[in-house]
Amino acid sequence: MKRKFFLILLIFVLSCNSDKKSKPQVEPKVQISIPEFNADSAFEYLKKQVSFGARVPNTKAHEDCKNFLVAEISKYADAVNLQEFTHFYLGKIFNLTNIIASFNLNSGYRILLCAHWDSRPYADEEKEASKKIQPVPGANDGASGVAVLLEIARILKENPPPIGVDIVFFDGEDLGASGDLENFCIGSKYFAKNKSPNYLPQFGILLDMVGDKELEIYKEENSVKYVPDVVNYVWSIARELGIYEFKESVKHSVYDDHIPLNEAGIRTIDIIDFDYPYWHTTEDTPDKCSPESLKKVGTVVLNVIYRYGEKIAVK
Repeated sequence: MKRKFFLILLIFVLSCNSDKKSKPQVEPKVQISIPEFNADSAFEYLKKQVSFGARVPNTKAHEDCKNFLVAEISKYADAVNLQEFTHFYLGKIFNLTNIIASFNLNSGYRILLCAHWDSRPYADEEKEASKKIQPVPGANDGASGVAVLLEIARILKENPPPIGVDIVFFDGEDLGASGDLENFCIGSKYFAKNKSPNYLPQFGILLDMVGDKELEIYKEENSVKYVPDVVNYVWSIARELGIYEFKESVKHSVYDDHIPLNEAGIRTIDIIDFDYPYWHTTEDTPDKCSPESLKKVGTVVLNVIYRYGEKIAVK
């Protein structure tokens, strides 16, 4: 009788174990909350920068805009540092400033977000000779990327990020004469040369000309060359969100602030809409830009920041 009872008990236990194996435990999916990007707030940041005038180094507009940017981002960041330096070019000494803002200082996992805040001194893409010597207002070429990052900074203050974020506004990006690459991207070159050897963020994202009303952002050739995994990850997020202004094909090869960063070991991609008919002209004004375009780009970047828990598939 005892043997029969033991056999029945053994069959029952094995049956229970079999049921457990056939019904594996499924971990509940963690819901990631992504803060909303405020398009109107970002567009106000764009217009505010343009209201100072062309932010050409050594001008009052440049100084006034610098003071505004420093004061504004200081409201949100855990730390703000200025890199002040000079650059000699065309017989002049230009006074330049990189603005560096950091969030979540204790995090060992960091990403870099950047844009340039200066304006081009000469509208060399104008057809009329008299306009070629005029400065560029820089609504899209400069102010748009900064506007997105200022709005992101405001959001990071209200919603502390799960990772470390460094936002850098580079100066002197557009100083060089056409074809003189040595005198473009002065701020990013200075930053790359003078950064701490220990500063190696996981990757960087450069925003340039992201406010165009007719937004079309193709994969940039140098970004794909240097950091294909980050390009693919960012574009996959855009695709998942239904932001199809991020095109799947490669179109332009652009010499931009991401080049000096990559050469210094900071793996950085360039999010840029290079099909902008008002590039380097006096017509680069806020009416050619769109709050909705800023929001689309800002939303993708916010997803990169706050979806860190997904185990970002980059090197």
